[in-house]
Order: sequence, then structure tokens, then C-alpha cells
Amino acid sequence: MRGSGSAPVAVPGSERRVPPGARDLGPVLPTATGHVSVFVRRRAPVDRAPTRLRLLERESFARRWGASEDDLARVREFATASGLEVRAESVARRTVELTGSLRTLEQAFGVRLRRFAHASGTFRGRVGPVHVPAGLAGVVEGVFGLDDRPQARPHVRRFRGPLAEAATVTPTALAAAYEFPAGTDGTGQCIGLVELGGGYRTADLATYFGGLGLAVPSVTDVSVDGAANAPTGSADGPDGEVALDLELAGALAPGARIAVYFAPNTDQGFLDALTTAVHDTANRPDVVSISWGGPEPSWTAQAMQALSSAAEDAASVGVTVTAASGDQGASDGEPTGTLAVDFPASSPFVLGCGGTKLELSAGAIASEVVWDDLATDGGATGGGVSAVFALPSYQSGAHVPSGPNGGTGRGVPDVAGDAAPETGFAIVVDGATVALGGTSAVAPMWAALVARWAQALGAPVGDVHAALYSAGAAGAFHDVTDGSNGGYSAGPGWDPCTGLGSPNGSGLLAALRALQSSG
Repeated sequence: MRGSGSAPVAVPGSERRVPPGARDLGPVLPTATGHVSVFVRRRAPVDRAPTRLRLLERESFARRWGASEDDLARVREFATASGLEVRAESVARRTVELTGSLRTLEQAFGVRLRRFAHASGTFRGRVGPVHVPAGLAGVVEGVFGLDDRPQARPHVRRFRGPLAEAATVTPTALAAAYEFPAGTDGTGQCIGLVELGGGYRTADLATYFGGLGLAVPSVTDVSVDGAANAPTGSADGPDGEVALDLELAGALAPGARIAVYFAPNTDQGFLDALTTAVHDTANRPDVVSISWGGPEPSWTAQAMQALSSAAEDAASVGVTVTAASGDQGASDGEPTGTLAVDFPASSPFVLGCGGTKLELSAGAIASEVVWDDLATDGGATGGGVSAVFALPSYQSGAHVPSGPNGGTGRGVPDVAGDAAPETGFAIVVDGATVALGGTSAVAPMWAALVARWAQALGAPVGDVHAALYSAGAAGAFHDVTDGSNGGYSAGPGWDPCTGLGSPNGSGLLAALRALQSSG
């Protein structure tokens, strides 16, 4: 390792393995250019005073809890000594972006980079940990971008029968059934969407919103790590995810602005997208919706800790983060069938969103059960108990069961909403109207509800966990007590299928108001 000045040390949790079934194609081209993001510690621990009563402006947060100038300088010195170029740095995002040849990056971080072929395509990978100089131990919390394997999958499901046979729900009917607060539409708020592939067509937005009698919302694209709005032309690819997020969030909060953060589907892209959204002083999203993820075992510990830390930062500046809990039941698609929960929904600072099958009659809820299509197409709401994150204090009375490792961890999800493709949403994507569902629909739904709450409160909502789990909110959920996700069964109160249940939006707003007044 060049420029170290002392013996290198491994970055905790940075170990990588070759995915099962991957084929080694040989070494990388050493002269090719690479780009890494070095994520560093906060200058001081975040004040974890509960809930949303001590929120900071983004600029104030950067000065108080962002990276220290000294730590950034130490990373710059290391980069210069190693022959790397500093492309950008951010105190708020706690990130230094470095570029250099792959050979230089290998030497600087003590890794060997090779090319691999996998079912998901070819990627640049590594085995073992990343190393930094001993003088940066404890300063650097993660190094991302050396390995560019696909990290996450979209949690969207398409109804495979004829569109006419789907009992799709309109956004207007959904908002009425879930009692979104009257007199609100998200005006003055911004919803951020994290997208790790695909894109949307403006013509599709015009068709969709025109069909609902709504104006097309203000949409701003934000490029992260060189990614951009890039439709693939297939509704079965990531375009379906992007369209579902955009159209559902825009229809449920038609007065809100939308910022779409396009990033590569890597752990680096995921982290950079979230930190960019949280600390975006131009668009200033009030809530960030994430419909991408993967089972906890598929992540490195450094990636989970960094993304969870970024979500904790979000809570401190009043940004709520919602995330889909996964679409493959209690195993989350793990090949061995073992129980696993989806990340980032399993972060204690993220509102995990599970799925139901909703049936309406005369505009009211006639039936709502756990979304479980495992027997027909393998789809079902994700949920269970984290093997990584400890039980948070707000779930202390939720009776979360022991996890698959025998420990008591964070329970997933927190909340739920309509996700079954059969009772999902008619979405316009790549010029066609298709019925889409999945927990991907639930994350933007809750994001739209949060935007409408923020409008009603005249203040950001931030981390809503304490309010949602409080006694004052107990009667403001539609408790889903029937069904299973293949590993857990629903029951009264919180459960590892649908969490606390689907929302009574007006009732939950009252609980938030009570919390606001008590502070």
C-alpha cells in the first residue's frame, strides 16, 4: 500500500466474497479508471433525542455532525500520497470521492480486482477486506466503488393476467380508503425517489396524469455518479419501478415536487444517492422513498452501517426515509430458503413498508389481508427480524419474536399498504398501461402520506417511528390480522408481515400533532 506511512489495517465489515455461481474472467485492465467514495465518521455523535423535536437545517447539521475538516484533510493527504485524484468532497455527506487507475486503486486500498461473470451480468469484484493506513483507522467507515457488482433489486411485481382482469385501485380510491388528510395535497413539499436503473418518458407521465385529470408534477432529475434517466424500453425491467414510484407518489401528493436521484446499481451508487438526497440543499426533499433493496446477507457490513448512518442523518434534518420490505416473502429470496429481511428496510432509521392485498367495496375497505402469492408466482410481502440491527426502543412493546439467529432484532416492516399485483395500480410505462404492485408501491404511498402530513403540520415530519408506535396512534391503523408471508403469520397488533397495519392517515396526523404539541 503506497502512501500509508504505517502498516495498513482492514476496514471493519468491508469483506467481500464471490457470489455463488460466479465465474472468474481474469484480472481487470489496470489502466482503466475507477471511482471510489470514501465514507468517514461524524465529527461528533448525533444527539439521539427522540423524534422530530430537535431538527436541524441541513446547513446546521453539516457544521455540527458532518465530517471534520481534519478527517477530510487526512483522506486527501492519503489520496495524494497514493497517486489518486480528489474528485469531490462533502462535509455534510461525509464523503471524499477519489479517482485513479484501477492499478493505483488496488495498491492504495490493498485489494486485488478481477472481472467476474454472473447471472446478473459481468462485474468488477474483489475478495476479502479493503485496507487503509493505520492512521485512518476509525476515521474511514467505508470504501465503496472498488467492487461494482449489482447490489439491489427493484421490489415491483407485474400482474401477468389481462389488464381487464386486475382489480386495480386508483390513487383517489386508495387515498380515500386510507383516509389521507382532507385539504392536503403535498403542496410546498418535495418527495425524493432513489432509482438504481431505468428511467421514465415524459409522454408516459402526460398520459398517466392526464387520465387522472391531474397536472404533471414538477419532476427534477438528479444525476448521481454519472447515472441518468435512461429508459430501457421494457416495462418488465427497472422502468416499471421508476414509473410506479413517480406516478403513484405524484398522484397521491399531486401538489408536491418530485426529485429523482438516478444512481448506478452498486453499493456505492446506493449510498451516494441517499446521501445526495438527504443533503440536497437545492431540491430539499422532505421524504425519500426507496423501492430497491436486497436480503441482509447480500450486503457487506460496511454498506449496511453506512446507509443506516445516512438514514440517521436524514432523521436529524427532518427527512423521513421509506423503504419497501421486499417481494419474496420471509426468505427475501435467499437461495437456501432461510429467513432473512430486506435492507435498507431493516435499518432502524427507515420506515419499512410491507404489503397487503386490499379489496374495496363502495370506496371502503371490504377486506385487507397479507399479500401472499408465494404459491402462484413466488411473490409475497417481505418481513421478519433483522440479524444485523438490534431491537430499537420504539419497538420495545411490539412483541417482536426471536429472529432466525435466535436473537431479538429490529422487526420488519413497520407499516403496510396495498401491494398485491392483482389489486395494484394501472401504471403507464414505456407507452403501455400495465398493472403493477409489490412493496415498491407501498414505499412511495407512505412517502406521499408523509408529504401531506408535513403540509398539514407546517413542519417536516422526520423520523416517525416513535409517533407511529406510540399509544396515541394505536387506533389509527387498519390492523391486518389474516395471512402469512411464508415464515410468519399476521395477528393483532404489530406482526412481521404487515407491521402495525395500513394507515388511517387522518388519525395518524392527529397523533403527530399531539407529539408536536407535547414538545
